[in-house]
Amino acid sequence: MTTDTPLERTNSIEQVRYPCSIAAMQSVAAIPRAIPITHCGPGCADKQFVNTAMYNAWQGAGYGGGAVVPSTNASEREVVFGGVDRLRELIAASQKVLDADLFVVLTGCIPDLVGDDVAAVVREFQGAETPVAFAETGGFRGNNFTGHEIVAKAIIDQIVAPHDGPRQPGLVNVWSLLPYHNPFWRGDLAEIKRLLEGAGLTVNILFGHHSAGLAEWRRIPEAQFNLVLSPWLGLDIARHLERRTGQPFLHVPLLPIGAKASAELIRAVVAFAGLDPAPAEAFIAAEESLYYKYLEDFTTFYAEYWWGLPARFAVLADSTYALALTSFLVNQLGLIPALQIVTDNPPEEHRPGIEAAFAAIADDVAVPVVFEEDSHRIHQAVRATDFGHKPPILFGTTWERDLAKGMRSPIVEVTFPTTYEVVLSRAYVGYRGALTLLEKIYSTIVSASA
Repeated sequence: MTTDTPLERTNSIEQVRYPCSIAAMQSVAAIPRAIPITHCGPGCADKQFVNTAMYNAWQGAGYGGGAVVPSTNASEREVVFGGVDRLRELIAASQKVLDADLFVVLTGCIPDLVGDDVAAVVREFQGAETPVAFAETGGFRGNNFTGHEIVAKAIIDQIVAPHDGPRQPGLVNVWSLLPYHNPFWRGDLAEIKRLLEGAGLTVNILFGHHSAGLAEWRRIPEAQFNLVLSPWLGLDIARHLERRTGQPFLHVPLLPIGAKASAELIRAVVAFAGLDPAPAEAFIAAEESLYYKYLEDFTTFYAEYWWGLPARFAVLADSTYALALTSFLVNQLGLIPALQIVTDNPPEEHRPGIEAAFAAIADDVAVPVVFEEDSHRIHQAVRATDFGHKPPILFGTTWERDLAKGMRSPIVEVTFPTTYEVVLSRAYVGYRGALTLLEKIYSTIVSASA
């Protein structure tokens, strides 16, 4: 990034790129047959659902999510007198009416500020037919990335029983993408599970349609190890499990897109698990053979350069996708990274590790990264960047559409909010996802050139 003057600093965040921590209700909704119960002000739950799951790729409500999740809709009365009675009634009614395997109570700002003893209320339902956990997720505690980790640890501590027996060799718990916030989480997690199973592992994927739901969560302590597949999200969960159960964890910061990263992930996990590498190598060989056949078909278009393809790119996304996309575009396509902005406001202690991962993108390419969450400043940075004589391709959000139009740049929406995409099972991860991503990138470029 090149600019002669410092970027203007404001006291507010313009065009936010994440909701508050109670949006982790969507992490609960991502567990099959789990239902969130929100103890918060009227409208809070509806806004989190609409922002995270509707205007963000129109993902839908799932089994237990949506705008009609049980909520106390706390009012002035609950502020003055407390809301525990209302919460107790709501949990009891939910147990009676709703068919679920797990309920998780999430608190908003009002009960967290007035000091409602939610833990005491939830303990009253310990013997209920459907288990109930609770998580304190008032908005001042952080964003939905923070809330996601709070919720996961709450379920583990309150619902998952300790395991004193031997661990199952080759069983792995995966902690990776943030459900719903990442529009492609369903397809990506399915592909991650496929890759790991192809390598000979048994996988607790924990979220999405390929998870066994609560039964899978109960097996968490039986796993040989935990896999954290992101620059930082899930690390706190894995460390918590290490302290609680003694489970080791493997941290792989790079979400794999394409053949190179996928093979590196598989080999790292197989080595960590101590598995026979032969089945994994056979799987890699079969996947790469098919992958490169498709790429061979693609090379005619790519080599001819008919459409004046962009040589430089900018990624404005959460840390997981920003790192993964940059690595794929540099190493697979040979594009030049001009600007990389991480937008998920990762905790300060994780930022040096993220910077180091970007610095090691390729043997001869080190990519500086900017941490910024305010769209006004992000757009200032894009406008101040020298992209050369040709408009770059932007990987960002709906907030960048007008910016891209003014720059005559093609744009691919890859993270929250993604309003102009409808996503069901699409994946950009792994071997299959990389081919889909290539189709999306160059279809966008060709369309913009028409």
